[in-house]
Amino acid sequence: MNVFQRITIIAMCLMTPMLAFSQTGVGTKKPKGAKQLFDGSRKMLDQKWTYWEGPRFKAALPIKWEIVRDPVDKGTAMNSNDPAAAGGLYGAADIVTKEEFRDFRLHVEFLIQEAGGNSGVYLQNRYEIQILDGDYGDHGLAAIINEHIPTVQAYNGLGKWNAYDINFKAARFKEGKLVEKARVTIYFNGKKIHEDKSISQVWGGPNSGQDGGNDGGKGITDRPGGIKLQAEGHNVLYRNIWIKATDLGEMGTDF
Repeated sequence: MNVFQRITIIAMCLMTPMLAFSQTGVGTKKPKGAKQLFDGSRKMLDQKWTYWEGPRFKAALPIKWEIVRDPVDKGTAMNSNDPAAAGGLYGAADIVTKEEFRDFRLHVEFLIQEAGGNSGVYLQNRYEIQILDGDYGDHGLAAIINEHIPTVQAYNGLGKWNAYDINFKAARFKEGKLVEKARVTIYFNGKKIHEDKSISQVWGGPNSGQDGGNDGGKGITDRPGGIKLQAEGHNVLYRNIWIKATDLGEMGTDF
C-alpha cells in the first residue's frame, strides 16, 4: 500500500461520522448518542415533556395533546390542537422538554392537516422556526421568524410529513455579557434553507418564550432552554423527534 492509498483510507474514515451525522429528511433515525424526545407514545410524551408555564398559561397537566393514528404511515403521532389554545392563543398550552440544552442537533417531523395550520418549533424555548401552511416570508413556513426567509421552498404540502433538521449553537457570553448571538443551520426535507444564520432576539413578547419579556426580547440570558412545540388551535401533528447535545466551541453550525 502506497502513501496515497493510506491517506485516502484515513480521509474516508474521518469523513464517515460526518456523513452519518449529516443525514436529513423525513424518516431520519437518531444517530449514536442522540436522545429520542418523542416516539409516538403517550408514555414518552408524559415522560419527557411538560407544559410551558409562561404568562398566558391556561392548561393543566396531564398534557392534553392527543396521541392519534398516523394518517400516512403505520404508528402514531401527537396532535398540537390543545383546547386551551383555541383561537390561536399561543403560550396557553405550548409543551416543552423537561431537559434543557445549549448546542444541539435536532430532528423534528411534522404534518399540517388543514389549510392555514399553524404551530412552531422553539429552540431553547426562545427562537421560533415557523410552521405555517400557505405563507412564505419572514413570518412564514420554515422562517427563522421575523429574521431570515428560507432560501428554498421545500414544503411537501398538506397531509404529508415534513422534517426540520437543525444544528444550533447557543449564544455565547463572557463575564455575563453577550459576545456572540445564537446561530443555526437548517435543512427542510433534506434541502438546506438556512446556513449558519445568526438570531437576534425572541419575538412575540413574554407569551412567546424564555427571555421574551426581557428588553423587548433582546435581553437574551445565558440559561439553557428546552425544545418547545407551539399549540395554536390547529391540527398540526408531530412524530420522530430526537436531539443530540453537542459542543460547537468556536465552530459555526453548517453541516
